[in-house]
Amino acid sequence: SPQIGKRGTVTEAPGFNAEADANRLREAMKGTGTDEAAIIDVLAHRTIAQRQQIKEAYKQTVGKNLADDISSELSGNFRCVVLGLLMLAPVYDAYELRQAMKGAGTEEACLVDILASRTNAEIKTICAFYKKEYEKDLEKAVCGDTSGMFQRVLVSLLTVRNRLRDMGNWQFLKLNEIFEAGEARWGTDEVKFLTVLCVRNRNHLLRVFEEYQKISGRDIEESIKREMSGCLEEVFLAIVKSMRNRPAFFAERLYKSMKGLGTTDSVLIRIMVSRAEIDMLDIKEQFLKMYGKTLHSFIKGDTSGDYRKILLELCGGE
Repeated sequence: SPQIGKRGTVTEAPGFNAEADANRLREAMKGTGTDEAAIIDVLAHRTIAQRQQIKEAYKQTVGKNLADDISSELSGNFRCVVLGLLMLAPVYDAYELRQAMKGAGTEEACLVDILASRTNAEIKTICAFYKKEYEKDLEKAVCGDTSGMFQRVLVSLLTVRNRLRDMGNWQFLKLNEIFEAGEARWGTDEVKFLTVLCVRNRNHLLRVFEEYQKISGRDIEESIKREMSGCLEEVFLAIVKSMRNRPAFFAERLYKSMKGLGTTDSVLIRIMVSRAEIDMLDIKEQFLKMYGKTLHSFIKGDTSGDYRKILLELCGGE
């Protein structure tokens, strides 16, 4: 979309001076105590490109790595947000995927969020950065950490979409087959869902969803919910929702991360950091439309301290 990168709450700071920002950050972390407000003021109001220049200037003037200094000065969720802001987008995605698969257990939500919502080009870049940074193939890492049909879907999202273009004559999709794979008989042939959902481009898929509704009399999301469960249901729904309306997909993820008892901070942080410069204005709009409350008010009620302050800056005003 031509709007990509133009619907963010974080935009280029006018009169930007990387050296002045680097010095201000240095002052904020010098001596005892840390001036968190200054860190928020600088880093939450600069674009990713500008932050890279600040990192460079910091290294030149201070002779140290900005991320390392921040890491030793800050803690908790606030530190996670700030460190995320210092990374290039694909580096941050690669880092998040790595964290999700490190150690015992896997944060499946992270794999779903990133792999189901990024474009072909973004996935390609993430794979390249992952390999460079962690000296391991992302596909191999995913295979080592997941299993069964869920694994097959993730691998498909990592690979097939890079090779397939719109197949033009989309009638050949044999939508009847998909219908029969799900609704028309007991048990679900997930492979057919996978073949369709993971390899088509967006325009193609939106038409497939329409046709599916005509044939089955049911929305594809409804079918997925009826026929599947667990991680597999999550990933198929994420593919459909992010294809249909990406900002609405992220709005729902944010809502669920804060609704009820406790907050899923990993999801909240990941979306706020990764979408701030891309489509946060659209996400906020969808949030209000879907839940009748502002994203701002939700974050305010669900977080505290400097963590709350920086998230609210990334969110933009009410």
